[in-house]
Amino acid sequence: MHSPVLVLKDSLKRESGTKVHHANIQASKAVADIIRTTLGPRSMLKMLLDASGVTNDGNAILRELDVAHPAAKSMIELSRTQDEEVGDGTTSVIVLAGEMLHVAEEFIDKNYHPTVICRAYNKALEDAVAVLDKIAMAIDTNDRATMLGLVKSCIGTKFTSQFGDLIADLAIDATTTVGVDLGQGLREVDIKKCIKVEKVPGGQLEDSRVLKGVMFNKDVVAPGKMRRKIVNPRIILLDSPLEYKKGENQTNAELVKEEDWGVLLKMEEEYIENLCMQILKFKPDLVITEKGLSDLACHYLSKAGVSAIRRLRKTDNNRIAKACGAVIVNRPDELQESDVGTGAGLFEVKKIGDEFFAFIVDCKDPKACTVLLRGASKDLLNEVERNLQDAMSVARNIIKNPKLVPGGGATELTVSATLKQKSSSIEGIEKWPYEAAAIAFEAIPRTLAQNCGVNVIRTMTALQGKHANGENAWIGIDGNTGAISDMKERKIWDAYNVKAQTFKTAIEAACMLLRIDDIVSGIKKKQAPGSGQTPSKPQIETEADADSEQILPD
Repeated sequence: MHSPVLVLKDSLKRESGTKVHHANIQASKAVADIIRTTLGPRSMLKMLLDASGVTNDGNAILRELDVAHPAAKSMIELSRTQDEEVGDGTTSVIVLAGEMLHVAEEFIDKNYHPTVICRAYNKALEDAVAVLDKIAMAIDTNDRATMLGLVKSCIGTKFTSQFGDLIADLAIDATTTVGVDLGQGLREVDIKKCIKVEKVPGGQLEDSRVLKGVMFNKDVVAPGKMRRKIVNPRIILLDSPLEYKKGENQTNAELVKEEDWGVLLKMEEEYIENLCMQILKFKPDLVITEKGLSDLACHYLSKAGVSAIRRLRKTDNNRIAKACGAVIVNRPDELQESDVGTGAGLFEVKKIGDEFFAFIVDCKDPKACTVLLRGASKDLLNEVERNLQDAMSVARNIIKNPKLVPGGGATELTVSATLKQKSSSIEGIEKWPYEAAAIAFEAIPRTLAQNCGVNVIRTMTALQGKHANGENAWIGIDGNTGAISDMKERKIWDAYNVKAQTFKTAIEAACMLLRIDDIVSGIKKKQAPGSGQTPSKPQIETEADADSEQILPD
């Protein structure tokens, strides 16, 4: 027999847990509702106030939100994870997670234990991924037309889709250039390190292109004396300064004779001359260093007809090394013939707008490249860059795992129909949350239908009828017209690992938020009054202090 006090405590605890669940679910739904309208090709745009710009990229919008609720924060984190992992599906993952939590609400009200709901959700996730495997279709990554169609359908929802194939072309060119074979048919594409997007306002968007090499915002050190155009340059990359080394700490030199001063200066000059001669014996045409380059070194190099560029970013230097086959050298005296880059076809400094840009292009087998974006305004360029990043991520995903699933909500409907069928064979209490998870997957096609402005109920009923027994896996919504059509014919695809990642992230996040039954606020330690936050200013000694100090005897 329970004592009444215990029972009361227990029910109170459950009551407070339920309240926390409701608060979390409400917060998550609020986040999902903000970007729900940005799903699909006919989506609304959002205007960001402080970042000043217009976008419909889920992650870009959520990044700008200022949220206090911890549950909402973790929802925003989801979209960032998705963006870093696969670069696409940032909106879908939030919409799906929001829906998963929404359908769990009624079970929380019925006093289902969150663990039971989570167990059912995880089971649903396993089965959903199994369905994905079943309907996925392998493709050939060397077939450019297929790749183009695929990348286009993935970024068709984005703002730049109105410019036709342009962005998709740029993305495919860039990712195929920098792909590295890992053997066993695997290819690795490092977008962050190897592909630089250079935005130059002015010109038309059609002037954008992928360079077979790299460009950076620098001019040669002495424009009048050094060549600004070199065909087939020999390039040396340095990571050391070509100037006289200053002492590590304050060095005092006492000169006894007047001539010593001349000797000292001569030593400095000889040191620099020595450095330059070590470099010049490899007959380079272009010397690039990440550090400084003194006037004297500049004189020696220009006398030998060598162009020089100084203070280059480390990341840019790495890209040049990958593009022209050079090796970045730390000390000029360790230079070898193999370190000289000979892969570039042309070095040229051009003026674009009112700035000088150095191009190292026409490389033989570049493993790094620069995408040059031109456009009318900064806002437009920023949005194009965001879309290009997504497009490159899609291309990378396909190269990494060349499997496709249908887009336009068809995958989700198939998953939903299959799970609904399976739910009848599940025994026990987990059956209901499992079925609810199946219904939650329909949020994606439903949102697509809403954003097209068609009759949602009629469209969804028709789609569910088509997918009833898990068949017609390729029937979905054409996001532009809202018509029900075959995704194969319309060429609306999604990358397999984007979908898989979306499902995994959304369901795992929903489970995590459901497991929270209390929000504890940490208390910061109070500081003693009077001890302000500001650090005390360093004391500056004056001569008067020095006199008053007592000098200890040795």
